Amino acid sequence: MYRSGTVMAWNVFRFCTALRGLGSIMILLVLGVVGVTYYAVVLTSYGPTLISGSGILDALIALAVLVLFHCLLVMLLWSYFSVVFTDPGSVPPNWKPDLDEERDDTDPLTASEFGASPADSTNPRVRFCKKCNQLKPPRCHHCSVCGRCVLKMDHHCVWVVNCVGALNYKYFLLFLFYTFLETTLVTLALLPQFIAFFSDGEIPGTPGTLATTFLAFVFNLAFALSVLGFLIMHISLVAGNTTTIEAYEKKTTPKWRYDLGRKRNFEQVFGLDKHYWFIPSYSEEDLRRMPALHGLEYPSKPELESQEF
Repeated sequence: MYRSGTVMAWNVFRFCTALRGLGSIMILLVLGVVGVTYYAVVLTSYGPTLISGSGILDALIALAVLVLFHCLLVMLLWSYFSVVFTDPGSVPPNWKPDLDEERDDTDPLTASEFGASPADSTNPRVRFCKKCNQLKPPRCHHCSVCGRCVLKMDHHCVWVVNCVGALNYKYFLLFLFYTFLETTLVTLALLPQFIAFFSDGEIPGTPGTLATTFLAFVFNLAFALSVLGFLIMHISLVAGNTTTIEAYEKKTTPKWRYDLGRKRNFEQVFGLDKHYWFIPSYSEEDLRRMPALHGLEYPSKPELESQEF
């Protein structure tokens, strides 16, 4: 049973490796969905309503929808391309752990991929990646898709054609957040038109515009529901200061050494400056005083360090 599971996991990684060939196709797919949605909401539904001036109430509703739609769209695309083009975090060349890390880092994740370092074969606490032939910082993992080690790797996301790690995890969370808000807004905005498809009355518009509106509603409803599930999962991960990989590998561990409490766990991802919490960026002050944002050093509970295997 264990062997077949190993083979299955290997086949999955082979499949994920093949996904690298998709490259910009996934980005174009995302932009295609955005384009269809923009056409249905702005050019077909609420734009003409605002311009026609059919009624003050209708015009105000259309204006509110269009303003909110464009604001969320800007934040969504800003967050999305921040994830796409930001390096998730690479291990610096010739990186070596501090003495404290050699003594205290006892993270046993993915032990089958890591052996003792050639530089210190007697120290089992120092992790070493055989594939990259280099030492591994705490919470760092090897991505089989990217073919390199990623700092505080969460997962490899096909939709952003990039790994999600220490340096772009906040941007990924904001992308999920603004995607959920945007798709929910579009679903509610297009709901009257969608209901009208099943009524007996005549629906204004060409077959092309009606089909686009129908598809936009279905796409956005599906994305809103699916993204909501991912968003809830990652909120729980942030609350526990863990990643998707760590949550899976440490599911049998009763205590997590990096769990500093919900408030500090949140700050480890979003920073201390509240003005930057909802934009895909960090303040210079946070980058200077918070080493965790660089993916190499993480505060932990001293009383738990000695309990880790």
